[in-house]
Amino acid sequence: MADIHSPQRRHANMAAIHVKDTKPEMVVRRLLWGHGFRYRLNYPRLSGNPDIVMRKYWTCIFVNGCF
Repeated sequence: MADIHSPQRRHANMAAIHVKDTKPEMVVRRLLWGHGFRYRLNYPRLSGNPDIVMRKYWTCIFVNGCF
């Protein structure tokens, strides 16, 4: 199936998609914060740059949202 958008329009569409603060990520963050968990966001020191890191529990969370 051929792409219905021009390369310039496709580039603009893809550039508008954000990596941080997506709706699924915000849902997980509110749930964790509401249950008393404290975390760091988009921790660059770890490989893969996880969305949420709870250092106290040695836990990384990657949120895969809809694309």
